[in-house]
Amino acid sequence: MTSVASFPGDVAGQTRAQRMRQPLTTEVITATAEKHGVCVRPFTMEVGDPDTGELRYVAVPCGSTVESVCGPCARKAKALRQTQCREGWHLDTEPDFTPEPPSAEQTQLLEYRADLVAAYRQALAEGAECDAEEVREEIRGVDEELRASGMRGRLPAVDPPAARPKKRSTKRRQDAPNLPRRRVENRTIGREYAGRFRPSMFVTLTLDTYGRVREDGTPVDPGSYDYRRAARDAVHFSALVDRWWQNLRRVVGWEVQYFATVEPQRRAAPHLHAAVRGSIPHEIVRQVTAATYHQVWWPAHDQPVYGGDHVPVWDADRRVFVDPDTRQPLTGWDDAVEQVKEPAHVVTFGAQVHSKGILGGTEEAGRHIGYLTKYLTKATGEVVEASSYRQREHHDRLHAELSVTPCSPRCAVWLLYGIQPLGASAKTVPGRCKGRAHRRSTLGLPGRRVLVSRKWSGKSLADHKADRKAFVRDMLASVGIEKPEQDTSRLVWRKLAPGDRNVPPRAHLLMRAIAERITWRAEYDRALLAAQGPPGGPETSATPQAA
Repeated sequence: MTSVASFPGDVAGQTRAQRMRQPLTTEVITATAEKHGVCVRPFTMEVGDPDTGELRYVAVPCGSTVESVCGPCARKAKALRQTQCREGWHLDTEPDFTPEPPSAEQTQLLEYRADLVAAYRQALAEGAECDAEEVREEIRGVDEELRASGMRGRLPAVDPPAARPKKRSTKRRQDAPNLPRRRVENRTIGREYAGRFRPSMFVTLTLDTYGRVREDGTPVDPGSYDYRRAARDAVHFSALVDRWWQNLRRVVGWEVQYFATVEPQRRAAPHLHAAVRGSIPHEIVRQVTAATYHQVWWPAHDQPVYGGDHVPVWDADRRVFVDPDTRQPLTGWDDAVEQVKEPAHVVTFGAQVHSKGILGGTEEAGRHIGYLTKYLTKATGEVVEASSYRQREHHDRLHAELSVTPCSPRCAVWLLYGIQPLGASAKTVPGRCKGRAHRRSTLGLPGRRVLVSRKWSGKSLADHKADRKAFVRDMLASVGIEKPEQDTSRLVWRKLAPGDRNVPPRAHLLMRAIAERITWRAEYDRALLAAQGPPGGPETSATPQAA
């Protein structure tokens, strides 16, 4: 037998390999934090109390929605979205959005702002730029007061209005089916059946086909697969979805509300799952889908003018991009759009439409809520991750097309087509846009993974979070544990610079947060036991089971 020599520092004769397989302290702390729902990637902020002079460091949760980045924060965000979906899907009463009348203070501030804007434009006309800048600074202060007073919406522009862009015809295309149009009523609740049933719907919409695909989503014939149309459809998918909701409301005659999520299919094309409040005939859903389209009134971008090392260069004197050979300025965005005679692209949905009626409070409703939020804790790159050579090649070809597909009027890819985008500067690199539509990890999928209509539940995510806190406080107060809301408006919060020596180690912050969470959980469990009453008694649980 071969004996293993012992060295100083060995634990009970363990070998180096055995010791290396043991978990590190940071791994144990992270696992414990995840077990108790504590953020594992908090950032530290310095909090000062001007009244007492106390200075302390607080670990603020990162708020990530991706489980691979921070599991506890992602799961909390997903649970919050599930609550938001559940509360708004089968509402039986109209949420109240009646605006309050403007206050006397708001009208006085707006009158003062109107006088200031008139004085500002007068100063500009007279060439008194110094006076105009002083007036503009005063206008900024008035705008802040108006927003602080509770006024919502966008204020009119201070500078004289620029020339409006050319209007395009809103006449429907000849190749698109016509849709009936009704006056949209100011209601969001669907029809009630048999005096007690108010069903809602679950709808799935997909994009059109670009060629035959296999079961893994890869094309049967990559040479004939329409990658250009696939890339452009993915870029403009959000606009198509917005148009679909607009058409649906005009056809049914009431403000349809929705909670929708965007996910990639196996072929890497985006599709939409939506919980729709109220019942709509399936035939209407199919008609609206077939008749919905979105026209992209952009300059033609079929063949790049520049590429490789032959790209436009920035002229610092004229502050424009110019041709590298002729030194002539490129066509500006407004001028290029003015010359457009027909849309550069038309986006439509595919023929596959799925719609299903769902009753509230049923197991089926809960299952569909879980299906809606299934991928919310995964990054887009994790969902579209390729597992085979064919999938990787398919994604590479789609990404190559997306890299030369402009994503917005400010996209730097326009420079490859001889057009200067809006907001171009010396920092703009021709053909390199930081938009997520051009990333290999997203493959053109929209940035907004969750789409929620404004009148869905009558609450924002912050409101739903506040409701959960209020529920816990009420539960604790029922057993004599008071957790009053603390006034933090007087506190001064400051971000810490990297390398600050006064910042406590992250391990210390995590240990403190774990101890607090264990205490909170023990208090909440005590409140639950008190609410349930003695064993064998009637059911008095304060936590109703979710559907």
